[in-house]
Amino acid sequence: MKDKVSLPEHIAIIMDGNGRWAKKRFLTKTAGHKAGAQNLRKLAESANKAGLKYLSVYAFSTENWKRSPAEIDGLMNLLRGYIQEYIDDTKKNDMRVMVIGRRDRISPDLREKIEYLEKLTAEKPGLTLVIALDYGARDEIFRAAKKFAKACGNGTITGDNIDEEVFSDFMDTAGIPDPQLLIRTSGEERLSNFMMWQIAYSELYFTDKLWPDFGFEDMMEAVRVYNARERRFGG
Repeated sequence: MKDKVSLPEHIAIIMDGNGRWAKKRFLTKTAGHKAGAQNLRKLAESANKAGLKYLSVYAFSTENWKRSPAEIDGLMNLLRGYIQEYIDDTKKNDMRVMVIGRRDRISPDLREKIEYLEKLTAEKPGLTLVIALDYGARDEIFRAAKKFAKACGNGTITGDNIDEEVFSDFMDTAGIPDPQLLIRTSGEERLSNFMMWQIAYSELYFTDKLWPDFGFEDMMEAVRVYNARERRFGG
């Protein structure tokens, strides 16, 4: 690129529009989700080469269980294949992959694949790809509060050392910097229960592009807009 763009440390994306992308092409929703998964892989690789440190994506929400069993099965099968591809590529890929959200409602075989991939890539020095699976921000905060209360009850934490930073250590994203930029594709302009604790001071960027059509250059355009904004953090 001709102009110099300063990447934020962490970008989060609500990947929206797979179904509409497929409908426009008279394809099944599964085909749209497959195109979206392929796009994520391509975008993550480009972001890694560009030097981005963290990329968080909303893959499956706690509310997505309301979708049809056929669509859910298709999504989970796609995820199995996606995780397996990353497992197969670990020797030539320096990306770290971690999954946030609940794990008690996904199948044991998928859970094992996820845990294996996280272990394989834990020390990778490149981009950390954070995949939000069976994730909802309210659910995450609720689970964190329960763990926090348990720690207070057993004396691990006392009232004298409680603050936001301490509480953040009980979140799924413990140890990861908050996103500076949140992108949502497909023209929708809402957070949809995604990372509400972490994006308290994130810059928001909305685009009409459907997720399978959202490429690396589109992400960099969002970064250019982000670079042009003045961030005051309430000051």
